[in-house]
Amino acid sequence: MRKLVVFLHSTLDGFVEGPAGAMDIGWVAYDNELEDFADKVLHTADTIVWGRKTYEMMHDYWPTVPSDENANEHELNHAKWIENVEKIVFSKSLQSVEWHNTTLVKAHVAEKINKLKQREGGDIVVLGSPRFAHYLIQLNLVDMFKITVSPTLIGKGLPLFQNINEKVDLELIESDTFESGALGLVYNIKK
Repeated sequence: MRKLVVFLHSTLDGFVEGPAGAMDIGWVAYDNELEDFADKVLHTADTIVWGRKTYEMMHDYWPTVPSDENANEHELNHAKWIENVEKIVFSKSLQSVEWHNTTLVKAHVAEKINKLKQREGGDIVVLGSPRFAHYLIQLNLVDMFKITVSPTLIGKGLPLFQNINEKVDLELIESDTFESGALGLVYNIKK
């Protein structure tokens, strides 16, 4: 069975975005080692799931990268991958999605995720989309967390985890320490 993986960047004090909102992530200790970790996470995935806001931000940005003369090799490779990977957007308000290989789902989130898990293939990754990740955690659909932790404290913002109503036991299966002081952590959810 395929796994639903949440992949997010976090501060040491547990925030996935700063107080200015969705793109307040300038604190991410992004370097070659973090790029390599992200590539390793996405290498096992063949489906991305997003909420509306993340889809709109990603769609506004990644298709422009191939024509950006300042884009580096990693960005160009990621743009090509994200263009072709299966993308599923969960939104009640969107009427359509325009991006290649993208499907819109307007209802029955748990049913759709469970059907995706039953299909053959690689991991299903919540790439960004922390609010949608919170919702999927509450539905008990997440199987694994792949988190980078940057050595930064910001004091407020959107928490990595919120509205956890009962204990969730995790098993650490991988941890990497990077020169920047950032960590790459992989946890299975014990079920």
